[in-house]
Amino acid sequence: MADTPATDRSTDSSAIDQADDSSDPRSRGEQFSDLTGRFVHGVELAAAALFALLFGIGVVDLALQIAESVPTGEITDPNVVIGFIETGLLLLIIVEVYQTVVAYIEQSNTRRIVRLVIYTGVIAMVRKVIIFRTTEYPTTQDALFAAVAYGTVILGLVALLFVERSVGPSMKG
Repeated sequence: MADTPATDRSTDSSAIDQADDSSDPRSRGEQFSDLTGRFVHGVELAAAALFALLFGIGVVDLALQIAESVPTGEITDPNVVIGFIETGLLLLIIVEVYQTVVAYIEQSNTRRIVRLVIYTGVIAMVRKVIIFRTTEYPTTQDALFAAVAYGTVILGLVALLFVERSVGPSMKG
């Protein structure tokens, strides 16, 4: 059986050139996409490791602060205790951000990621309210403006959380 151009296109150089021309941009694009995807995944892993490290350092630091305040009696000072609570809430924010990064790495559904971001926002705003001191503002009006802003953000986050929980179960994804 003799090879003819109609039956064997593998020897036809113009057919090879056409196949190469049409597949080159796509394969280069796919290669670039794979490369950038691996890069982003590596950065996500590095970010997760960094947040885990920050959390570990923060826990040790908080434990040391508490241990140092017990012998001096500062543990009974309300401002010192509020400082511990502030640090603890900051650690919870770090955990929530870590979980958000892990959710991205695991390619979790968008609803889980949104829920984690809302929880992080709630914790952050509760932290701001706990450490809120009117004496830190130049005027009473500035303190009032900050308090109203915090309250507005908290109400917005609570509304988002309510919507996510009430509408969420009926949504797919």
